[in-house]
Amino acid sequence: MVSVLLGVALLVALVALVVTGRPGVGRRGRETARQEARDILDRAEREAKELLEQADRQVREIVEAGREEAEQQARAAREEIRTLREDLERRESRLAEREQRLDTEVRRLEEWSGRLAETKRGLEERRVELGKAEEERRRILEQAAGLTAEQAKAELVAAVENQAKRESIPLVREIENAARAEGDKRARKIVTLAIQRVASEQTAESVVSVLHLPSDEMKGRIIGREGRNIRAFESTTGVNLIIDDTPEAVLLSCFDPVRREVGRLTLEKLVQDGRIHPQRIEEVYERSKRDVEQLCVRAGEDALVEVGITDMHPELIALLGQLRYRTSYGQNVLKHLIESAHIAGIMASELRLPVELAKRCTLLHDIGKALTHEVEGSHALIGAEIARRYGEHEDVVHAIEAHHNEVEVRTVEAVLTQAADAISGSRPGARRESLEAYVKRLERLEQIAREKHEGVEKVFAMQAGREIRVMVKPDAVDDIQAQVIARDIAKQVEDELTYPGQIRVTVVRESRATEFAR
Repeated sequence: MVSVLLGVALLVALVALVVTGRPGVGRRGRETARQEARDILDRAEREAKELLEQADRQVREIVEAGREEAEQQARAAREEIRTLREDLERRESRLAEREQRLDTEVRRLEEWSGRLAETKRGLEERRVELGKAEEERRRILEQAAGLTAEQAKAELVAAVENQAKRESIPLVREIENAARAEGDKRARKIVTLAIQRVASEQTAESVVSVLHLPSDEMKGRIIGREGRNIRAFESTTGVNLIIDDTPEAVLLSCFDPVRREVGRLTLEKLVQDGRIHPQRIEEVYERSKRDVEQLCVRAGEDALVEVGITDMHPELIALLGQLRYRTSYGQNVLKHLIESAHIAGIMASELRLPVELAKRCTLLHDIGKALTHEVEGSHALIGAEIARRYGEHEDVVHAIEAHHNEVEVRTVEAVLTQAADAISGSRPGARRESLEAYVKRLERLEQIAREKHEGVEKVFAMQAGREIRVMVKPDAVDDIQAQVIARDIAKQVEDELTYPGQIRVTVVRESRATEFAR
């Protein structure tokens, strides 16, 4: 910048000199030009000096700022180096302490290892000494007794066994006497129950169905070669088939009326078709089960029409229809419900209460009996839970659960339900106590065989409760396990039930081989 100003000043001076040197310019004009050139040079010098001074100041300021920044960076670098050095020294100190502790632990472990080795050698020497002492003691004892250890053990076992036999004789006699007394007591009870159950006509009407045949030749086809058809029929349906000298008729016996009806329909269709063999029996049995289910739905709908109830959940209608094949103390449950509903409706109308609500409560009060074979518990509480699940009114649910006083009665409808149930069940000839006890015993027989035994597929109580036939899964139960199951069931039946004569427990493990011809 200074050089530029000096250059301009010199240029002006040269111009002035050139001007003064031209011809025609006067002396005063030349002096004026020279004076102006000198003035310009002076100003240029002054401005140059000022610019130089300003540049020097800026340079000094820049140098001073750079020096301060460099000093700050140097101080920061020295501080960081000092910090790193102190950290490194602390780490070296900690490492030295750790190495010292590790050396101490190593020396201590070496000392312990040496002590353990010495202890192990001492124990080994002690074991050898004890073995020698034991061997010496045994030799001395054998010499003193004149017997070896095996001989002494045999004599001791024989002495203990003889002593146990002597001490067990009084206990055996006591057990035999108690068993004899218990046997006499049970025998008297069995005879009493047998006398009470003498109701052959009523029982036969309740647990036996008769199927008429087109000819006696059909009996042989029903039995099959070596009895395979009748065995397959009884195993599949759980119904006892009785073929005797009755002309053109066979008997189907089963305590469960639903199962007996399915068996009757199955045999009826087989007789009509004429093709009777195990596979055909299974096919017809499945169709008959579906037919009986449809009959149950139809029976439930007919009951609703007869009572005058228009709306009800379809599942409740199906359960209601199943009661067509259930009996309670010999009385048909569905007919009992219809009769009770009419009685409750009449009483409600006399008391100026809602007739339809009273009929509904009474018609459903025994609905739980449709599931008592499948669900444990009181049929009143089971029925109440079913009704609540399918959206029945709370008054209906309460009447169902309270009709046997298992829940405190709170509504008039519940009282009417109890009264109608008692009237229908207590009329002359409505119920028979012995048949209900008989059916409950057979149900308990099947329940015992089902519970706590893995691999059991089907259970049927047959021959009026004198035989339990258990079908097991062949892939889950082997032959030895089948024998164990039979023994356990027989033992549990002996402990829990009272019955005349004896009950045969038969466990059937059937293996099937199936191939396809293509």
